[in-house]
This record gives sequence, C-alpha cells and structure tokens, in this order.
Amino acid sequence: MNYISIIMSTYNSEQYLSKSIESILNQTFKDFEFLILDDGSTDNTPEIVKNYSKKDKRIKFYKNDKNLGLTPSLNTLIQNSSGNVIARQDSDDISRENRIQSQIKFLEENNLDACTSLAISQQSLKKVNNLKSYLPLNFVIRYRNPFIHGSLILKKNVLNEVGNYDERFKYAQDYKLMTDLIKSNYKVKILKKVLYELNTENNISTNKKSEQDYYANCVKRYENPF
Repeated sequence: MNYISIIMSTYNSEQYLSKSIESILNQTFKDFEFLILDDGSTDNTPEIVKNYSKKDKRIKFYKNDKNLGLTPSLNTLIQNSSGNVIARQDSDDISRENRIQSQIKFLEENNLDACTSLAISQQSLKKVNNLKSYLPLNFVIRYRNPFIHGSLILKKNVLNEVGNYDERFKYAQDYKLMTDLIKSNYKVKILKKVLYELNTENNISTNKKSEQDYYANCVKRYENPF
C-alpha cells in the first residue's frame, strides 16, 4: 500500500494559496501527508499555511529563513517526507478532487515509476501540452518538456536514485528531472485526463521566461548551467 507525501514550495502566493491547499485537502484520496515549505515570503503566505496546519494535521509546515528558490526547497521537502510516493502541487495551481486517486491507480495498474496528468489553463480553460502528450515521450523530451510538473507523482526511491532535483538548475528543474528519469529507462507515462488546473499568468514561466529558456537549453544540450 502506498503512503503519499504531497510537497509544495510556496513564495509570496497569498493570492492563490488557499484554493491550492484546499484542492489537496478535499481530495477523494485521504491517506497522505502534505508538506508545505514557505520559501522566505514577505506577504501573508506563512500565516495562511500556519492556519491551515492548525485545522488539518496532515499538513506539515516548513520555512526557509530566506528565499532559496524552488529546486533546493523541493529537495528539503523530499528529505523530510515519510511517504514511499511523492506527489507535487504548485501553490498557484488547483488539483481536481480525484487527481491523486486517479494517478495512484494509474501508477499501480501500469507498474509505472512516475506519471503526470493533463491540465487546463485557469485563465483560458484550454488544455496545456495536450498534443505533445500523444507523441513518444522519449522523442518529445529532446526538444521540450511534455510533462505538467505540478501534476507529477513518482516513487520516492526512484527520485532518490536519480539524485532528486538537480540543484545546479535554478529553473527548468522539472525538465531536467524528467529527462533524467527517461534517460535512466524508468517507466513514465502521462495519464490523459485533465486532473490539474494551471495558473498561466504572473508565474515563474511567464516572469522568468529568459532564465527558463536558458536552463531548458542546458537540459537539451546535456550541459551544466554556469
């Protein structure tokens, strides 16, 4: 039986955070711990998380004294997790209520090491990365990342075996991780159901596009970033 650790790193996310947290607490799958790390926020983010942690004992709250970035923050959460399966959730996104249950079933029935789901944009309501999900993943990933990072669920031992998130990658750390998993011949698939709702405005991908592109190109070229 799998025990799930859901991990979320958050930074100045007070505008979206409550809906994101509640989307996890309201999952049809109930047997999990929910590790949330505040990465040095300067708004009300830590207070919001603390209030939820008082109401629901599944939430475990962590805090960086200063902003360290997503990659080391996720690794901190992984190191503190007790589940044998790790699930991601971004603090400005929403998981549909059957997301965890559907993905765990998909993982187990197909004997997978990792899986993601399809997603829609909260703003446009259009599917994200939909066409890329129908192409061979080991081909597509050479050119772009077909996976929705926030919907990732994977076995913890597999994550540990590839070295968790590569902290040389300040951005595109998900692209690097998924490339490492596929290069190492782990079984990874996309569940072709919309189980996740992405915030596609005012996020890392839009605000740090040039940095994301640089690190993504390093992944494609098998180069280490400067």
